Amino acid sequence: MLAPTFEALAKDYKGKVTFAKLDTDEAPKIAMSMGINSIPTLIFFKGGNQVERMTGAHPRTSIENTMKKHF
Repeated sequence: MLAPTFEALAKDYKGKVTFAKLDTDEAPKIAMSMGINSIPTLIFFKGGNQVERMTGAHPRTSIENTMKKHF
C-alpha cells in the first residue's frame, strides 16, 4: 500500500511539493484523460507539464529520488 508513504512524503515536503490523490472510482473520466490504467500511478508535474510517471508500488527512496530529479 502506497498511502502511508505518500502521506509521509507530503508531510516532509510540505511547501515544496504539492501532492494530490485521485479516486479513480469516483472520477473515471479524469483517470482516463490522464492515461491512468494501473493503480497506483504517480504522475509528476513541473510547471503544469508532466515530467515523469511511475506505475506500480515503489519504495519511498525511489519515489523521493524521482521527485528530487525535478526540483
